[in-house]
Amino acid sequence: MRVALLGGGTIARLVLEHRPPGIEVSALVGRNPSSRGAFLGREFGIPYVVGRAALLATRPDAVLEAASHEAVREHLVPLLEAGIHVVVLSAGALADDGLRQAAEAAAVRSRALFYVPSGGIGGLDALKTACLAGVEQVSIQVAKPPAAWKGIAFVEKSGVDLDRLEAAHVLFEGPAREGVPHFPQNVNIAAVLALAGVGMDRTRLKVVADPALTLNTHTIRVSGASGRITLVLENVPSPENPKTSWLACYSALAALQSLGSRVRYGT
Repeated sequence: MRVALLGGGTIARLVLEHRPPGIEVSALVGRNPSSRGAFLGREFGIPYVVGRAALLATRPDAVLEAASHEAVREHLVPLLEAGIHVVVLSAGALADDGLRQAAEAAAVRSRALFYVPSGGIGGLDALKTACLAGVEQVSIQVAKPPAAWKGIAFVEKSGVDLDRLEAAHVLFEGPAREGVPHFPQNVNIAAVLALAGVGMDRTRLKVVADPALTLNTHTIRVSGASGRITLVLENVPSPENPKTSWLACYSALAALQSLGSRVRYGT
């Protein structure tokens, strides 16, 4: 299967270093010929192209998006309409109902796969099964060291001094739909949880900066007719980007393996 990589950061490098069997990377795709992705392409001997027309010219079967919410908004629907499978990692962009519904409709029309992996969390199989029986409450707490929340406009406007925190500080608490757009690089997992479960409005999100943490810690709670689920994940931050977990990066590899396999375990 020929796969184009949209984005030239940590995840793109990981895929190029550990390509699953049967996966051929056709191109790296970005906006700027002098970008980080262009250097990565030269390092691995992979063509680097700018823009969707150039991407389509490489004739990929699938595109792995590992770039940004903006990239999802720009490319997701046209790629699906072109019959190309799309794996979306910046799932927070799908808090936009119009975008998500347009993507779902395009996938149905073209029969292309619109695939949002689990990212840095687990338990989605149990959540989806529990929803069939009836779920009353779903919540996720995303707690990370203060450094992970730096450079975020919403946090800067709040006035909290991340360098001087002495105890855990709640940066946001409320519906996932409201919170996810404030943290475009940090809480995409909350969008995945919401979309796999009871939706963006009924899924509760709590975002915490905690100086006592060294690991990105995600706590998921589900309750309903089938019982209660509590799941705690303590993820090592990505070596290059503390805003995301190493597990989320590796979920891209797992997604590509799934695309290329006719055997699947779990839901």
